[in-house]
Amino acid sequence: MKIATIVGARPQFIKASPVSRAIEESNSRLGAREAPIDEVLIHTGQHYDYEMSDVFFESLNLKLPKHNLGVGSGSHGQQLARMIERLEGVLNAEGPDLVLVYGDTNSTLAGAVVADRLHIPVVHVEAGLRSFNRRMPEESNRVLTDHLSSLLFAPTQTAVDNLRREGITSGVHLVGDVMYEAALNHGELAEKQSTILSRLAIAAKNFSLLTIHRAENTDDDQRMTRILGAVFEISRVECLVWPMHPRTRQRISAKNLKYLTDSTIKIIDPVSYLDMLRLEKHANVILTDSGGVQKEAMWFHVPCLTLRDETEWVETVESGWNKIAGSRREDILALFKDARRQGTGRKQVQVAGEFASDLITQQLRAYVPGPYQASSSKCVFSF
Repeated sequence: MKIATIVGARPQFIKASPVSRAIEESNSRLGAREAPIDEVLIHTGQHYDYEMSDVFFESLNLKLPKHNLGVGSGSHGQQLARMIERLEGVLNAEGPDLVLVYGDTNSTLAGAVVADRLHIPVVHVEAGLRSFNRRMPEESNRVLTDHLSSLLFAPTQTAVDNLRREGITSGVHLVGDVMYEAALNHGELAEKQSTILSRLAIAAKNFSLLTIHRAENTDDDQRMTRILGAVFEISRVECLVWPMHPRTRQRISAKNLKYLTDSTIKIIDPVSYLDMLRLEKHANVILTDSGGVQKEAMWFHVPCLTLRDETEWVETVESGWNKIAGSRREDILALFKDARRQGTGRKQVQVAGEFASDLITQQLRAYVPGPYQASSSKCVFSF
């Protein structure tokens, strides 16, 4: 069986790492008459510079892609068009039995659309997540991908329930969270190898961590202004470390960037996965609009404020480790003060996912592609 795995952004590199490793380990245990899984890695180039791409392949020990489409940056329409055009030729040439996509980026949707047009079954890892905010491009990407998929690997029971409400029941498997598995595998390694704290001259539990990258914040001047106002106020009482996403740096005006760098905020370039894990584990509070960072904060028992009006990871809120802060300055400041005061006074979290990659590999091996048929959903959207 040949599988074409399509990735394009740093969260997908993290998610692909344990699955690719599990496929290789499974292949090594096969008998003489059993056929291995041939995985072909395709990088769309959605994230393309060293800090956002190459460094993750290195730190995750992820094999280099066979194809790099080099789509680069651009509007959503431009990115999708370039991806679809270039993926079609690559998938036609490779002729995979399955196309495997992760998460909710433009690379995810482009891979699913092209595979659907070529009548290749789609496998979606991290299926069933819903924020119910249709203004988010990620929400449209994940919903459309789920409705084009034949195999849907859900990380949580909530995700399974979301799919069922949309009429998707065939091919759905609750496997747990591959990002949890990645965090487990690399968390201890980060403690041994990452020197990010000494490089930044900061002590553990003597700083907070900030990340902002989603278009709903970076492309909305009013939201971004309110968030920056809160961030500046927080920096007066707490050292803030901010690995700044290229999208955010591009969107913030030169005036605002100068205003922030003159404060005590440590604005740095994006960091490797191991460095990011170490920063997360030792932060007092994490402020973020990233879904992955919300989860990692919960797993590391670090209070988190989500700079959005909702989250698809409802379990992080139910656990008490995550609070929805939105973009209002007053709300962010109040919740930050509360998070610092409460510290770790929240319940411990039990997470499924330590063996998610093994469960995914087992289902991939068991899958027998028949006449092409995407998900047998009864409706198109459920917003």
